Amino acid sequence: MTGRGGPDPYDDAYGESSGPGDGDGRDGPGRGSDPGLPPHPAGPPRIPPPRSAAEDSGHWPGALDGGIPAPRPPTADETPAGRAPEPAPKPAADPEPESPLGPDQEPIPGPDPEPAVSRDPEPDPEPEPPASAPLPAPLPAPLAAPTPSAAHPLSHDLLRSLLGAWALTACSPDETAAVEAHLNHCPSCAEEALRLRDAVGLLHTEHSLDLDPMLRSRVLAGCLGRRPARIPMPGWAGAYDAEAARLDALLRDMGEAEWRAPVRLKWFDGRRLTGRDTTVAGVIGHLMVVDGIIAASLGLPDPLGADAPRSPQARTEAYWHHEPGASYGAGPPGAVRELWREQGHALVRTVSFAGRGVAELDVPYGDIALPIRDAFLDRALECWVHAGDIAEAIDYPYEPPASAHLRAMIDLCARLLPGTLAERRRAGLAAPPRRLVEAGTPGRTLHLQVEGAGGGDWYIALDSPAAVASPEEAVATIALDQEAFYLLASGHVPPQEAAAGLSGDTEAIRDVLFAAASLSRL
Repeated sequence: MTGRGGPDPYDDAYGESSGPGDGDGRDGPGRGSDPGLPPHPAGPPRIPPPRSAAEDSGHWPGALDGGIPAPRPPTADETPAGRAPEPAPKPAADPEPESPLGPDQEPIPGPDPEPAVSRDPEPDPEPEPPASAPLPAPLPAPLAAPTPSAAHPLSHDLLRSLLGAWALTACSPDETAAVEAHLNHCPSCAEEALRLRDAVGLLHTEHSLDLDPMLRSRVLAGCLGRRPARIPMPGWAGAYDAEAARLDALLRDMGEAEWRAPVRLKWFDGRRLTGRDTTVAGVIGHLMVVDGIIAASLGLPDPLGADAPRSPQARTEAYWHHEPGASYGAGPPGAVRELWREQGHALVRTVSFAGRGVAELDVPYGDIALPIRDAFLDRALECWVHAGDIAEAIDYPYEPPASAHLRAMIDLCARLLPGTLAERRRAGLAAPPRRLVEAGTPGRTLHLQVEGAGGGDWYIALDSPAAVASPEEAVATIALDQEAFYLLASGHVPPQEAAAGLSGDTEAIRDVLFAAASLSRL
């Protein structure tokens, strides 16, 4: 000590000086003191208890000054499951130091020693929680190590690159959860995800991928609306042009086997259903030679020549007899399609250049004659009917015509019904008229109602083709949809089996149903 003006003789005597074995209290009362010195003025020396080890205090010098880091307790990964880590062994306690004083001596008060740290400190009692605070929950069992995605969130670029796989539902559950959580906070990725989901929906469409058969008509109508044709096609020829184009689209990609596929043509001969077996090529040949009747009336070449018969059935039989391959598959398949299609284009071009006067030109159909405008509607109806026959033979779907064209075809059939009914009366196949009426005066009437996009209401004169049909004179009603009308007028079902709603005069209903079926022919 130097704070009292010089060396103190008591320093050396009571262990304040440095040196081995001085002041550690382990050498007994006779070491480090001189029995010749008087007692210390402050009394006998107070020897502090031994200091505890540094590691027991929890403060390692190496952890602060860059030395060896303090040991850490084992983690859940390093500890075997179901076994708690073993506690570190406690260091052995040193024996209590012997007091340098005799049993009758009292300790001399001296300066307070430096506080010592016990080797085995008593743990401080834990403070009791307040009454309102809930008790702490028990510690859970050791958990597995966190996943890398939870410890390190995926980046924006990586999540954006996963959007395609997410749209195809090809991500793992963790990636799916990460992507969907990211979409809630990133507008650009959410917008891209919607686009990708829409694209995936197109890959799994439930609709047919074939082009809409009316696409050509809509495109042409749009083009003509913007720039009218220099030579416009007559409106009454539009139905034939559209139905021929639809049938041509059905034939375009056919293979050889499909051209030779058997087709059953059916019609009603006035008394019963009948039919004829042919092929797809035979059906197109039949359409070509019947179209030849209109071609000959317009001055165009007739595919059967100048001496060909005028009846549609006779022309068809002559063609099948002359071209057996068209009926039984011996000729080149598909060759007739080009001839039929070129003839159809020539018909439309000719009536377009001919002007308005050509609409009333008569076309002979055997025993009857039709104005050319009605002849084109008849050929449109024939294309629709036989396209259905071909589609059924090759197991391919086929849609009905456009509503405007379908309505024009039904209107043609309704206008032909009074004349057909009169022919059946002359042949003894229908009941005689109930009363005679003058030409141009109202007579008994049947109300024909066709439901659907191309349907409507028509009134059929029952007593005479020259009588006027009047709603006030209606004695019966026939209601059916456009599909049922198609089957009836094409001769594909017997008249008595037609799916129709009937009310009124049963005799008039029967006569009209049979007359409608008699409109069909080969």
